[in-house]
Amino acid sequence: MISNGAIRIAAQGFGSPGNEPVVLVMGATASMLWWPEALCAMLADAGHYVIRYDNRDTGRSTTGQPGDVAYSVEDMAGDLFAVMDGFGLPTAHVAGMSLGGLIGQVAALQRPQRVRSLTLIGSEPLGGADEPLPGISTRFLEHFARFADLDWSDRDAVCDLLLESARLCAGSGHAFDKAAARVRIEAEIDRAADIRSAFNHGMVSTRENWDGRILDIACPVLVVHGDEDPILPLPNGEAIARLVPGAKLSILEGSGHELHTRDFEQIVCEMTRFIVGQRGD
Repeated sequence: MISNGAIRIAAQGFGSPGNEPVVLVMGATASMLWWPEALCAMLADAGHYVIRYDNRDTGRSTTGQPGDVAYSVEDMAGDLFAVMDGFGLPTAHVAGMSLGGLIGQVAALQRPQRVRSLTLIGSEPLGGADEPLPGISTRFLEHFARFADLDWSDRDAVCDLLLESARLCAGSGHAFDKAAARVRIEAEIDRAADIRSAFNHGMVSTRENWDGRILDIACPVLVVHGDEDPILPLPNGEAIARLVPGAKLSILEGSGHELHTRDFEQIVCEMTRFIVGQRGD
């Protein structure tokens, strides 16, 4: 457990502390469990010191009341720096997925000396795009509307609705592993102080105006994006790669807004090649 003022953050490390540090920042409503342990282990085996953590309002980190959001994306970037401090890391490579990618971009602009590189998975640019980018699919919006009538005391109903969310996130390039997804969702519910509070992330926004500041990101950037992402469609990742000078783009074919076992090898290889490239090895 790591402290950031009154906020307590649960975190976990994989691999040797002597290796290149990579801090993983998950997206909205999701705890560290959505960084699969197998993926973390593969990154550690590839020579990285991997750290994942529960965003506030998820998992075992400090959880507020549902609907009570008194923090911003900038505050969540502060949690990232607190995790780095807790592990004794003056600098680290940062990998963020979805909202975690926004947190990473803000962190790289707030304290550029601390972020060695950014890997942005299924993310959107921090403003600066020349034209409007596509957002969440109509099918997903219709699904989200069902949460308004959900009986949160009915564990099976909650599991079923979250399971459908995971299925809708999946791409067509692989079969959806319903059993594995349900195990993860059950564990998510078991670890949460109140699973409803995770949905506070849907109301989190930036405190400052960062529009166009993505152009000022100075660290190397790797973009990883599924070509069937229904939450933040591929043009969002392509926009990041276009806006950040020298950014690299790796497309996960047949994948959605997810981290699927089929893509682990590509993700680990791309991240390892990218991070090693920063050292000049």
